[in-house]
Amino acid sequence: MVANRAVSVSLDSVRDKNLMQLKKLNSVLFPVRYNDKYYADALASHDFTKLAYYSDICVGSIACRLEKKEDGAIRVYIMTLGVLAPYRGLGIGTKLLNHVIDLSSKENIGEIYLHVQTNNEDAINFYKKFGFEITETIKNYYVRITPPDCYVVTKYIRQPQSEK
Repeated sequence: MVANRAVSVSLDSVRDKNLMQLKKLNSVLFPVRYNDKYYADALASHDFTKLAYYSDICVGSIACRLEKKEDGAIRVYIMTLGVLAPYRGLGIGTKLLNHVIDLSSKENIGEIYLHVQTNNEDAINFYKKFGFEITETIKNYYVRITPPDCYVVTKYIRQPQSEK
């Protein structure tokens, strides 16, 4: 019986040598083809982009981009987070998102955000469980999918007060 067996979920950084695994996952998970800039940003984010393995099988990923705001602060943009359908509900997406939240906190990054299609209630509810909130609605954000509108969903991370 599988319920009694401990199955390990591990995370691994995305590098040149395993970038094809991220590309393959994205082709199955998302209705869009991602360009070279997406993959360059994912590689440049280092530990903010991870592949998730369930019993050594690559089943999910989170890909982020680090952005510099006008005030010089860094924020994290989650470009994609996905888990293959048969492996959903096992805590893999939670592990991936918690990794990025924890790493952001350690790196003193105070903001994480992403775009979510307005009809994707599962995703909206998932992110809300982690303290994300809808901060903006963008009309006609998506070109080839319906509905074309998205929400900007943001989590602000409270940073410990620094000594003065």
